[in-house]
Amino acid sequence: MRIIVVGKEGQVARALAERARAHGAQAVLVGRPKLDLADPSGIEDALIETGGDVIVNAAAYTAVDQAESDPELAEAINGIGAGVVAGAATAMNVPVIHLSTDYVFDGTADRPYREDDPVSPLGAYGASKLLGEEAVAAEAENHVILRTAWVYSPFGKNFVKTMLRLAADREELGVVADQYGSPTSALDIADGIFAVGRNLLEKPEDRSLRGLFHMTGTGSASWAEFATEIFTLSARFGGPSAKVRSIATADYPTPAKRPANSRLDCSKLKQAHGVVLPPWRSSLEPCVKRLIEEARKEVAR
Repeated sequence: MRIIVVGKEGQVARALAERARAHGAQAVLVGRPKLDLADPSGIEDALIETGGDVIVNAAAYTAVDQAESDPELAEAINGIGAGVVAGAATAMNVPVIHLSTDYVFDGTADRPYREDDPVSPLGAYGASKLLGEEAVAAEAENHVILRTAWVYSPFGKNFVKTMLRLAADREELGVVADQYGSPTSALDIADGIFAVGRNLLEKPEDRSLRGLFHMTGTGSASWAEFATEIFTLSARFGGPSAKVRSIATADYPTPAKRPANSRLDCSKLKQAHGVVLPPWRSSLEPCVKRLIEEARKEVAR
């Protein structure tokens, strides 16, 4: 299985590249300047030239707060560009797997969100990702949209790396305790994507495998609980640690509003694809250990 990955620097794109061999697959990453989601004119040619069995759109405008002041660019990349990628998949007669987000919901539900729950983005980022979902569904019948949340990994910028960096200089950190979600390893997402992609190729007529699904780590936590676990693991491996002081969302104002409830019900994905991501704590441990070891090696150089 040869997967064309749209995006080169993002967490999931890099995770797909790292995990490909374990799945007996090949992941070919395509990004700027060859392919730029903000410039639709060259997208289809770049994908056709690359060639593959499945297209995975792992690229996105992810600056949630910045999107509030630059909604047009977020819409161009996350909405229009995503639709063009899906259209190219249709032209190539291959399935497309598109990554979306919990931010399409307003976070007011008192339970994990299901795929058929009403969407109501709180800000420009969520609105742009919702536009992308609609564009992908319109442009490619053979599609899977995977909503995920709270993504972390050894790559790029994410909450785990931020907490470890801040703990190196501070004894105590205030962390929001009234927002809840499911921390999700990008490496686990990659494993799930390979499984979904193989299913799509092996069962091209099975409609239950297509459509919209939720995919997050098993279990949930607040950001403060997530941070506490990060520091517990870091201390175990000899890394930086800090005391977590629980604060309210109102105590940490940001340009974009965040959903208070980002929990997603992933039972549909299990039923259709047989994919269940591991408990978030079990996936967090090797990530923190790896980051501590990499930081130690960097200091020793």
